[in-house]
Parts: sequence; structure tokens; C-alpha cells
Amino acid sequence: MTQSIYGAQDGGVPITGVQYEIAAGPYRAVVTEAGGGLRELTHQGRPLVLSHGADEAVPVALGQLLVPWPNRIDGGRYAYDGRVHQLDLSEPKNGCAIHGLVRHAPWTVTAHGADRVLLAHELMGHPGYPYRLSLEIAYALDAEQGLTAVLTARNIGTRTAPYGHGAHPYLTVDEPIDDCTVTVTADRRLPVDERMIPSGPAEDVTGTPYDLREGRELGGLRIDNAFTGLRRDGDGRAWVRLAGGGRTTALWADAAHPWLEVYTADQAPGDRRRRGLGAEPMTCPPNAFATGIDVIHLEPGAQATGSWGIMSG
Repeated sequence: MTQSIYGAQDGGVPITGVQYEIAAGPYRAVVTEAGGGLRELTHQGRPLVLSHGADEAVPVALGQLLVPWPNRIDGGRYAYDGRVHQLDLSEPKNGCAIHGLVRHAPWTVTAHGADRVLLAHELMGHPGYPYRLSLEIAYALDAEQGLTAVLTARNIGTRTAPYGHGAHPYLTVDEPIDDCTVTVTADRRLPVDERMIPSGPAEDVTGTPYDLREGRELGGLRIDNAFTGLRRDGDGRAWVRLAGGGRTTALWADAAHPWLEVYTADQAPGDRRRRGLGAEPMTCPPNAFATGIDVIHLEPGAQATGSWGIMSG
């Protein structure tokens, strides 16, 4: 096992914890102890995702894992199995609970080789989420296929748990995304209100600026929506592609993810604003715990698994 700690001042440990580096052929990645997040991914030394410093508080959820729910829960309030639960409002601005409970928690490495790393975390019961989950994230690099990530959750508690997950990478070709072509193989888009809560059912993208199925230059279009009705290739994968400056960065998601959040990074700080495209595979849509849409009912002893990946070209 090898591991690296770097990026901290005065010889201390950086705030995102131990940094685990893996590599294969032209690909290199760095995964953090904090949240089991993907901090860096490069191809031939050029970034495929927006990154952050090892000793920097993670802005706009760059590369983080979203468990046990992705996106927002309106008011942090939901009912499940005859009980009403109230989560902490981790996004006070919109009065929402956002992106789950593990983004900043320490994950323990259980295996680390030259081209792969496996981390685990046990989620204890939280206010508003009185369930126990054993989580595992495996990142692997391949010289041809790039990065594959596999996230597994197992219910080690005593009651059936509502469950969903997502991931939050921002694809980049190291160019402003306004000048890039974006392709999303999705037939429908979920509208949202001013608080980013779904305002109605998913709508057909045909004839709208959000029809990205054949690829379109982004220009000034602002997007922060979940897409569904995903068209998949022969391997069951749905794709998001960002092309510009002679480069293409692509993300795929398996059938465990019927939703893809697409975000044009309009609120990203500083020079990250609109330099990357949030492409977030999700097992359920925003506010799923409140609506019940695509929530996984994880029984004691059962597990849920989903995979996604990122590659150049």
C-alpha cells in the first residue's frame, strides 16, 4: 500500500486528509480521505475534472460523493415508513438539506494499489436519518478506459432505510464552457423553482434549448437541472460529453443511475466559474425522499451498487 500526504502547510495534514494517488498509462487521479472524493483526474497531465487544493475547503461539492441522497430535500423534511424525519438544513440559503451526510466524513482506505484504491465508511444514525449503512467506494484507472468508480451501500441496521446516491464531478477541457459543445443523451428535463426544488414532472426537451442529445454549443445557456429518459449504449451506459479546444471529456453512468444532474457552474467561485460542467450521476431526482420517486428501499442486509466513469475522448 502506498499513500501520499501533501498540500498542507508546516508539515501538517491537509484538511481533506490523506491523499491517495493512482495512475495507469496517461491517466492519474487523486482521491481524498475526506468524503472519499475525487480531487484530481488528469490525462497526459491535462485536467479532466475541476480540482481543488488538498488543504482547501471543497467548493461547490467538487468531486464529492452524495450519500444517502443526492441533491436537495425541501425543508429537510420527509416521511418514511410512518415516521416524519427532519434533517439539518445544510443549505440554509434555500432552506434545504443537500447532498447527503458523508461529504466531509473520514473514509478509511482498505486497499491501495498502483492503479486502484478502495475506501470505506460506516454511516451512523443522524438526526433525520436514523439508519446504519456500510459504504464502499472503489476507484480504478485503466490506460484505455480511464476512471471507473463503483459505489456500494449495505444496510447493516435493523430497519429498512430510504437510500439514494450520486457523485459530483465537474468535467473540463480546460476551456470556458461557453465555447464548448455539450452532449447529454437525455429525453426529459426536470424543471425547478427558485429554491431549486422540482416544480413539476420531467418535461420533453424536444424543441427547447435543453435538447442536448445531438450536442450543441453551450453559449450563455445556464443549466442546473436533473435530466432523465436517458438513452443508453449497448453496454447500458448513458453519456455526457464536453468538447472544446480540440479535446473531449466524457462521463458515463450505468443503469443504476436513471438521472443525471447537469450544472453549468454558474455559482462556482473565482476562476472556476463556468470552467467546468457538473455531470452528476444520480439514482434518484432532487427531493426524492419527500416525493418517493426512485427512492431505493434498502432492507436490512441488502445492498445497492452503482458505477460511473470518466475518460478522455
